[in-house]
Amino acid sequence: MNETDQAELDSLKARDQEVRSHEQAHQSAAGSYSKGMHLSFEKGADGRRYAVDGEVQIDTSKEAGDPQATLSKAQTILKAALAPAQPSGQDKQVASEARQMITEARAAILAQQQEQLKGTPERAYETAAKPKASLGLDLFA
Repeated sequence: MNETDQAELDSLKARDQEVRSHEQAHQSAAGSYSKGMHLSFEKGADGRRYAVDGEVQIDTSKEAGDPQATLSKAQTILKAALAPAQPSGQDKQVASEARQMITEARAAILAQQQEQLKGTPERAYETAAKPKASLGLDLFA
């Protein structure tokens, strides 16, 4: 193997490690929402296949009728999108969408709580005085 082939092979090996590590970080953080890792390969001068690109598909659908489950799922999606040491542009886009999903789920949870408290001012005051840590909101009466 000549110097050029060896340099190309070294580059492919490094890229393979980077791609696998990146995608594994997504897959591990996504947990049960991961639909699997898909890698694209290139054949090196040594005849072996090296990963040069990859993706992990993640279920990003909302949990119908359950904003609390949607909130939890969106937080997991956000964590998975930003799991690699160097998130890609696509990773950052997924993170942005997850943040929007989090915001919408929190609004739905708040709307449900307000609907449950309608007509009971005493309970509304009690609930407002106790902030919900899971919503990430600070409520003060």
